[in-house]
Amino acid sequence: MANAEIGVIGGSGFYSFLDDVTEVQVNTPYGAPSDSLFLGEVAGRRVAFLPRHGRGHHLPPHRINYRANLWALRSVGVRQVLGPCAVGGLRPEYGPGTLLVPDQFVDRTKSRQQTYFDGVPLSDGTVPNVVHVSLADPYCPAGRAVALKAARGQGWDAVDGGTLVVVEGPRFSTRAESLWHRAQGWSVVGMTGHPEAALARELELCYTSLTLVTDLDAGAESGEGVSHEEVLQVFAANVERLRGVLFDAVAALPATEERDCLCTRALGGMDPGFVLP
Repeated sequence: MANAEIGVIGGSGFYSFLDDVTEVQVNTPYGAPSDSLFLGEVAGRRVAFLPRHGRGHHLPPHRINYRANLWALRSVGVRQVLGPCAVGGLRPEYGPGTLLVPDQFVDRTKSRQQTYFDGVPLSDGTVPNVVHVSLADPYCPAGRAVALKAARGQGWDAVDGGTLVVVEGPRFSTRAESLWHRAQGWSVVGMTGHPEAALARELELCYTSLTLVTDLDAGAESGEGVSHEEVLQVFAANVERLRGVLFDAVAALPATEERDCLCTRALGGMDPGFVLP
């Protein structure tokens, strides 16, 4: 199978990340991923791009097969993943166009398959063990540093750190929910940041989130609140800028064999009960 070392899971309006790509369909023990993988080269690095919602944006956040997505990326050789996504700002200073590289997340989803270690037999009869992986620091420190440096190199003063609260979707928050999120001290709110980071950790992948603020969330503003159209417009206005940041980050990520972060040792020698792809 064609191979790559870096994966990019794209969000709304970001499906043209690579030119001259090879489309590869991947089957996984967890079903089909959101779409084919699109493999190409960026800055001399082999990259696999996966449209998070499918190329036609037909998958809402709560119906994305996150387990299949991360498994598919690892199966083609990916060991480091960049996950750009659109979010709402929960503080006035995080207005539309802000790029924030979170260092924490809070899970407020309700129905997502968020672990490979559920003890449910796979189609080949393999039974995963129940393994508890630490997620105290859910994002790769090396990847975060690279993303921040890449953004600043593009003249984008990215926010270093903050908490992404992930809601189920596909609806946006009520004003009360939004004000509660803000009162907790959280920074931005989105629908797709979990369980990507958790699943990546279980597969010993490095995962870095880059959140682009497209709106001030409902409780942080007056008026009618956020709309889907508004989110797409702001994302489209910043997509080329974000593309430049991602290109530079891809170029600067460490070589696979040089990774030395805790992500690479997440299982700590524990037996997952299945062979990692």
